[in-house]
Formats: sequence, C-alpha cells, structure tokens
Amino acid sequence: MISVRRSGDRFRGGDGAAGIESRHSFSFGTFYDPDNLRFGPVLACNEERLAPGAGFEEHPHSHTEIVTWVVEGELTHRDSAGHATVVRPGDVQHLSAASGVRHVERNDGEGPLTFLQMWLAPLEPGGEPSYTTVPGIADSTPYALPEAGAMLHVRRLAEGERTAVPDAPGVYVHVVRGGVRLGDEELAAGDAVRITGETGLELVAVGAAEVLVWEYQCRLKDG
Repeated sequence: MISVRRSGDRFRGGDGAAGIESRHSFSFGTFYDPDNLRFGPVLACNEERLAPGAGFEEHPHSHTEIVTWVVEGELTHRDSAGHATVVRPGDVQHLSAASGVRHVERNDGEGPLTFLQMWLAPLEPGGEPSYTTVPGIADSTPYALPEAGAMLHVRRLAEGERTAVPDAPGVYVHVVRGGVRLGDEELAAGDAVRITGETGLELVAVGAAEVLVWEYQCRLKDG
C-alpha cells in the first residue's frame, strides 16, 4: 500500500505572535485526528519555523525517540542532562527521552530557522536518557535507531538521480526540499509517503532534492 500525504494537508499550528509556525503531519497536541495517530513507530513529523529569538522554552519528554533535522538556520539545544549544542543543516540530532528529560530549543541566530522534528515510539519504555549528534552526516549513510527498531536514510539527489526505497515492512518518506517522483506520483517539498508491503520501488529526483526515509522492520500498529 502506498499512501501519499500532501504538504498542504498538514495541520497548521504554532504561535504566530511568538514567532513560531508549525506544520503537523500526524495528530499532535491540540490537533487530534484518531485516524492519523502514527505510522509504525513514527508518532510525529513536525516542521517548525522559528523567527530569530523565538523558541520552545524548557519542557519535558519521556518514552520518546526524538530525531531533529535542520533545514535552514541554526538550532540551539540545551537539556537537563547537561547537553548544550548548536545543530546545523546536515546534522542528525537524536534525543532519547527514555524515563524523562527536559530540554530547550531556540533560534538564537540572526536568520530564520526551519527544522523537522520526528518522534518515534521506543520498543521498550524507560531507561536512561541519552543524546547524540552526527555532524554533517554523509549522503546514503544510514542512522540506526535500534531503540525504535528503525533506520533513517538521508538522500541528496541530483536531477534525474534515482535511489531505491528500502524493501522493508514499513517505509516513511518525507521530501525536505526539491521534488521526486515515486511511480506516477510527483512529490514536492513537505509531501510524504507511507508505504507498507511494497518492494522494488525507487525515487527519481525532479531537479535537486533532499529526502528523509525511515524504514522499520517490526510491525507496530499503524494509525
């Protein structure tokens, strides 16, 4: 099954007066959609846009694997475990909230900040929080998330370049920038595809493109 979700159909949230614009691909916060709670382990895929000086003040998380991908600008991160970093485009940030952690996310730069934040459900609850950043992850280098039984692939494609979609029980594709074709479907920035039980698929770049691809091997309930 292949289900295409368009960028314009995402729920618009955030706080314009505070310089925060959000686009939610799944049921999230005050937006409740019982038919769109998750896809496999993926619980959220939020596009956040923060004006200079804007941000999310200290708030808690638990029992969630949080992966962040910066599209434009610089994201300042601080957490209750003592980590303080600046995350830039091309870096993979992973916060394993485990039994509980608090963090701050801000745009302390002079320009706009756009980032994607993806939440995944862990296979087992609890444990100790952990924090990892991979600066400038290379194209096609997978980032394993064993806590959620998932793998992240980052693909940066030149025009006409092809890349195989993993033959996995479940695959979640999000177009970060540019456009790609999947079969007869053309996908633009912000579009996503949820794939189950398919093999032999490939993405073809329409111009330069950047795509995030999650694959998971275990069968969790989809929503």
